Amino acid sequence: MGRIFKKNFFFALIVLLFGNISAFGQQQGDTTFFKQNIRSQQNGDSIARIVDTIYLKAPDTTLRIKNLSPYFTLHVDSTLSYKFEINKDPSNYYWYLKNSPVGLKINKDNGNLQFKAEKSFFLSGKLKYDKEYKVTLGVQNLNDVEDKVDTSFTLVFYNTEIIPSKVKPTIDGDLSIDEGDTLNFRVQCETGSFPIESLTYYTNYPINTSSTVAQCGDNFKWVIPFDFIKEDENIKSKKLVIKFVGVDKFYNRDTATVVINVKESINYPQRLLEYNKIAESIDKYILQLKSTFRELDQKIKHTRNTRTTFDLTSASTALGGTVFSSIPGDQGKTTGKILPSVGVALVPVKEAVAPNKNYEQNSASLVRSSIKRLQYLLSDQMLIGDRDIEIINKTTRLKNELKQVQLQLIDVPLFEDSKDAKELEEYFNNPKVNKKYRLKKRN
Repeated sequence: MGRIFKKNFFFALIVLLFGNISAFGQQQGDTTFFKQNIRSQQNGDSIARIVDTIYLKAPDTTLRIKNLSPYFTLHVDSTLSYKFEINKDPSNYYWYLKNSPVGLKINKDNGNLQFKAEKSFFLSGKLKYDKEYKVTLGVQNLNDVEDKVDTSFTLVFYNTEIIPSKVKPTIDGDLSIDEGDTLNFRVQCETGSFPIESLTYYTNYPINTSSTVAQCGDNFKWVIPFDFIKEDENIKSKKLVIKFVGVDKFYNRDTATVVINVKESINYPQRLLEYNKIAESIDKYILQLKSTFRELDQKIKHTRNTRTTFDLTSASTALGGTVFSSIPGDQGKTTGKILPSVGVALVPVKEAVAPNKNYEQNSASLVRSSIKRLQYLLSDQMLIGDRDIEIINKTTRLKNELKQVQLQLIDVPLFEDSKDAKELEEYFNNPKVNKKYRLKKRN
């Protein structure tokens, strides 16, 4: 009985030992432990070596977070409470956050993450909807610097109450401005639940701006041309309607309307050039008319001298005939009869050689009056001050008067004289010349 009891006892001890070793191997990590049991068996002359192998896992020594969630989504006015766990004793570690948004906290002792998404955070702009906040999470061993974990998670807030974003230009809805001025203002946006991502604008009249409005904060700049109101339009002002349209990522739109009342104004630099040009043309035309007047007056003067010579000769001949007729003698009387006939014959010769220059006389008078008219026009329509508000009307009058004078003198051949303007002016204002063309009073 004692021998049988001893065998059973040793057998049970061996089974218990191997069972504990197997259980120990199943509870460990990936490390393999080899145990060799060498047994010898004799089979003839050869000896076989049998090796028994047992696999054992190493202990779990790497620090890790067991329940890490990489993504959190919260609604406004909701509360977050989440406790992180590690695979070691938490009493030897502390927790910390980096780049955390306002209001997000973690208990450094137990890793409990807490946050309440209050609406005031979003109204004040401290937090934004649909923005991914990447937060760095870490756990550190209090006794071992190398024993730590650094990871991260993403936090996003959303709101079912949609606050629309609005386009807000920096000027009022109605604005008055003159031609030639510059319109410049900023197009801002009031950000709601979803910010405006693109901007565009539409106008009721085509305009050419020097800036591009594509996003919030861009400047709208427009130099108003002087011909925005056309000359053929019988209006003094024109309304330009500008509509700015903002679109968010969900294609929700908001439109802001700006009305610009553009008033007619004068492009003074250009108008001044036009005035100077027409005044210069009139001065040149006056100089040409003076040269023409000089030529016509000289022709009339030559004709008068010739006719005067014929008249004196005819009168002298008639007087001589009278004198010879009173002389005694037949020869003197015969001569007295012939000479008056000669004087009478000189009259048609005078008309043939030097006919009256009525056309030239009338043309010279017309040219002279036109010169006086244009000179008075230039002095009457002279510009006053640096910016004469009547420059357009004065330029128009000069153009119209010049055109009328040219039409009146369309049949008068103009002469180009190489003499200078001073000499022509002295001839035109000569008292003897003025006397011939002065109007005479009738009794």
